[in-house]
Amino acid sequence: MLAAAFLLVACSSNKPQSGPEFDNAASLLAEYRIGVGDSLQVSVWRNPELSLSVPVRPDGKISMPLIGDIMAAGTTAPGLSDVIVKSLSSYVKNPQVTVIVTNPSSSDFQRRVRITGAVESPQSIAYREGMTVLDLVLIAGGPSEFASANRAKLYRNVNGQVKVYKIKLDDLINDGDLTTNYSLQPSDIVSVPERVF
Repeated sequence: MLAAAFLLVACSSNKPQSGPEFDNAASLLAEYRIGVGDSLQVSVWRNPELSLSVPVRPDGKISMPLIGDIMAAGTTAPGLSDVIVKSLSSYVKNPQVTVIVTNPSSSDFQRRVRITGAVESPQSIAYREGMTVLDLVLIAGGPSEFASANRAKLYRNVNGQVKVYKIKLDDLINDGDLTTNYSLQPSDIVSVPERVF
């Protein structure tokens, strides 16, 4: 799942098929706003000469063959894909465009924390100094009725390695056990799985 968090995909005509936990993460990722410095892979099906890998420039734009400069910063990958499709329609019959954020390196992405899975409202929010797991869970509306809260996990990138920390969320919320109420860091992801029935 963490790998999905670092590969943001949008296709103008296809919806990925996946399980419920991935769907929650994918919905968060679809809301990611492209920023200056992000690297994008733009693929135009059956038109490799129009496909390219490109960084988002300091002015927030990317340049594409035939259509020139397009504002990318502030849009989502699906939104940018739609804009490119509309612009290319004058030159290519029924274009199918996929936009992938291959390196989300804008400061906005790097300074966010995320919670996904069996919570009332999966979120991707701006990191604030001093935030804890409990703060993030409360912002997300708490665990859903189907959550297996004591099996929650914190995913953290430490020097290029993904570290996984177990979170006893039920114990934290119901018993006040602060043992796993970790302080968050930018780019942390908290995942709360559903119970197995």
